[in-house]
Amino acid sequence: MKKKKSGVLSRAGQRRQREKEGRRDAILKAAMALFASEGYRQASMERIADEAEVSIGTVYINFKSKEEILAHLMDEIAYEIRTIVGETFRASEDPYEGMKKSGIAFMTEFCQKYPEKIIILYRESVGKSPLLEAHREKMHKQLISDLQGAVETLKEKGGFCFRSGLSSEIIATCIGGMYERIAYQFIIWQDRTDELDEASEEVVDFLIGGIDSLRKK
Repeated sequence: MKKKKSGVLSRAGQRRQREKEGRRDAILKAAMALFASEGYRQASMERIADEAEVSIGTVYINFKSKEEILAHLMDEIAYEIRTIVGETFRASEDPYEGMKKSGIAFMTEFCQKYPEKIIILYRESVGKSPLLEAHREKMHKQLISDLQGAVETLKEKGGFCFRSGLSSEIIATCIGGMYERIAYQFIIWQDRTDELDEASEEVVDFLIGGIDSLRKK
């Protein structure tokens, strides 16, 4: 691709780059819709190309396989979740309030608005291949690490200790697991996204009560 001497792409080069990125985004968008509605195994690369309105060759230029597309979507979705939960938590001066608001944000700002992403992350990525399981493990570890850090912040700012050195890890794992189960219950197994507002309030109150129960007396 021809560049100007300064290293900046020419206007034609910039246009080609935008077009390339647009085709890649269209492929990912089409794949997400198909994986969520028809399932990963049923969606072929040909269908993805057709829905994205690109050639099958263009799909393979951008992604080696359908597995690679799903892995990319998983990483992208997990990053979005970590970002919205983390930013919401850090925006509150009171860590208890931050814990509550971040949980509610996950369920109402993310799950409720993007059910197809939850379906892909929690249903379509399960048991498909060693590569995808490795991505799931990586995603889980990152989320638990983030949540454990938030719990430690809660402890430090609250000036208390937990019963044991395992408490913060156990709490973080329980929070992550509960988020996933709620998503399954209200989005994947049943179409009840309209009830997530109410459910999220009860879930975070339950979680805060669990955290307080492990404080050393």
